[in-house]
Amino acid sequence: MFFFDSLVRVRAGTRTDRGGNPVPDWSAGAVDRLTVDQLNIQPASQTENQDATRTAVVTGWRVQSAEGTRPDITAADRLEWRGMTLEVQGEVAEWSDPITGKPHHIEFTMTRATG
Repeated sequence: MFFFDSLVRVRAGTRTDRGGNPVPDWSAGAVDRLTVDQLNIQPASQTENQDATRTAVVTGWRVQSAEGTRPDITAADRLEWRGMTLEVQGEVAEWSDPITGKPHHIEFTMTRATG
């Protein structure tokens, strides 16, 4: 595979709500951005749902990191790629090297919902 793609991982900061509980803070000054490269990003799925008021489209891409990499991406993060803001669908799968047991690469699906 070729690992020429990159994206920006956006991680929420935290703030305290009026009940004193920590909650995610997605405001511009609170988030942490990290450029992640050495990725292979390929189309994975597209679904369309229609009702009387709208047509919703969910598009997904499969993301795999290069061998020997373990980018800092979690299911709670948002991702910026090609002018879109996307979400991690499900959990990030970490694949271990069968010989050494060390991280070999990660895989996950990112999705964008419109409509």
